[in-house]
Amino acid sequence: MNNQTIAVNDDMAEAEDIQSCVRDGRPVRHNGPYKIAVGNERLEYVSVVIDDPVPSGRQILLVSGCKPVDEYLIFKMLKNGELEELRLEETADLRAAGIERFLVFHSDRSFRFELDGTRFEWGVSLISGAALKKLAGVDLNTYGVWQEFRKSGVEDKLIANGELVNLAEPGVEWFFTGLKQTTEG
Repeated sequence: MNNQTIAVNDDMAEAEDIQSCVRDGRPVRHNGPYKIAVGNERLEYVSVVIDDPVPSGRQILLVSGCKPVDEYLIFKMLKNGELEELRLEETADLRAAGIERFLVFHSDRSFRFELDGTRFEWGVSLISGAALKKLAGVDLNTYGVWQEFRKSGVEDKLIANGELVNLAEPGVEWFFTGLKQTTEG
């Protein structure tokens, strides 16, 4: 996936921008083509255009340039910010409210973690502090994200934006966000 718009239809101007529909509170038209956002593990998105209003995970991966498709996982970003895996033959109705962004991972397994009380599935074993903050919907500069350790005597750890946390450790990892504290002398 690169930082450009990929089109299955030559006329990008005709594509219904699903994110604009959601942002403007208007219904999505019933006929394609449709412009959707497809992101990676850094939550960097590119626009792709697809004709089918109810594409399969396979179709979305193909228009995103992810081949062979069986080496990738795809997740739809739900309206509430949660991620839900979309199997290759499973479909997503682009006309449904809030289905306009997808995340793809070059991976064969997913990892679970909890962030601010919400359970997430993630497509690779590493996640950055910045990605956690983006998923939580908080400002990267004014908020911090901490990894919570539920063992007695182990302090919670502040995770820097560029720091990576390994989700492949045994058990579920827990994270929480909060305003950064500053001290002035």
